[in-house]
Amino acid sequence: MSQRPLRILVVDDDPAMVGAVTALVGTEGHQVMTAYDGLTAVKRFREESPDLVLLDLAMPGPDGFTVAGQIRAAGPAPILVVSGESAEEAKVRALGIGADDYLVKPFGKAELLARIAAVMRRVDRSITPPAGTTLSAGPLVLDPGRHEARVGGAELGLTPTEFRLLEALVRAGGSLVPHLQLARAGWPAETDPDLLWLKPHLARLRAKVDAARGPAIVAVRGVGYRIAADAPG
Repeated sequence: MSQRPLRILVVDDDPAMVGAVTALVGTEGHQVMTAYDGLTAVKRFREESPDLVLLDLAMPGPDGFTVAGQIRAAGPAPILVVSGESAEEAKVRALGIGADDYLVKPFGKAELLARIAAVMRRVDRSITPPAGTTLSAGPLVLDPGRHEARVGGAELGLTPTEFRLLEALVRAGGSLVPHLQLARAGWPAETDPDLLWLKPHLARLRAKVDAARGPAIVAVRGVGYRIAADAPG
């Protein structure tokens, strides 16, 4: 599949797995940097700003959940968890911390490359939209062309997925956005996005907006979400 070359940070304590992943993504022209423990992973992420992180969960020192949280706090690069843990609880926890997708080991080359392409399409669509006017809901202002969300001049620092979710809510102008519609906005590359992804991502988004004293994002139990578009600053 054709895709721009990426700088990928591969984090796994198993050298054989790191070697296998490096070989697979290398066939597509991607550049790989590696880390075999959590501390090194966060250090390399901060120093080298990769385009994408492939992250295992089980490793010595800080585990993958902790690393995902630290990486997400350090920058918006997408995180694809690559783990042998297939339990739903682990997937939900990883997505809640800030991972963008979850791939269970073992996997084939085609699936890995497809997941990478899907994650990067989401990023490319959200950070390079056509130029246009800004959107607003009370004191919250979105600039889709710049991929910026601000409340009172303070930038919220959203991930690409969080920005897409917030944009969908703001465009609705305070009307209810059903769960499925919101999930499709958040994960446009997925034909059948899992609604379980919504809750952890919306929780993180609401926390950021609330901390900046932006408009409330209201959950309508069993139906969807809406934003208080006319909330005062």
